[in-house]
Amino acid sequence: MTLRTVAGLAVVGLVLTGCGGRSAKEQTAAAYCPSPLTVQDAQRITRFKEGAGRDPRDVVFEAAMANATTRCQMGRNRLEVDVVMRIAVNAGPSVAGEVTRVPFFVRVLDAGGNVIVGKDELADYKLSARSPRGVSDETVAVTLPFGEARELGAYRIAVGLKPTAQELDYNRRSGGR
Repeated sequence: MTLRTVAGLAVVGLVLTGCGGRSAKEQTAAAYCPSPLTVQDAQRITRFKEGAGRDPRDVVFEAAMANATTRCQMGRNRLEVDVVMRIAVNAGPSVAGEVTRVPFFVRVLDAGGNVIVGKDELADYKLSARSPRGVSDETVAVTLPFGEARELGAYRIAVGLKPTAQELDYNRRSGGR
């Protein structure tokens, strides 16, 4: 093998090692992509049917935040973030067979803890005695503006289900079961 052949193969090898690698933009997006934090009191909801009863027979549904992740893409002076929440729901004995709506939220906090983006959404499930369980991945898009990439490290993303005041009180009394 001649020196020219060896040099040619080395160049081809170097070129191929660059194939399939992540661009600088993708690496920056991955480095600054904020991991979501799930608000402790907002990890679950137990919804009861209307009325005074709070017996297990009065449960319409129970929902829980099973997981939350983010996917990020760098834009010009902005980081596009897809917040993906996995929500699991189980029908209770009082499920009515109509659409079950589970409220959830995404909040983006700045370095001072101020909410700069707040989104409230609903995840819909068709629960019944015959189909008592549902799981979905809900995606909410948010944009994080920045002047310099290092500013992105100050953002935090908080996620959770959105219980009513009574449901929150129930969660706290029951110890989050």
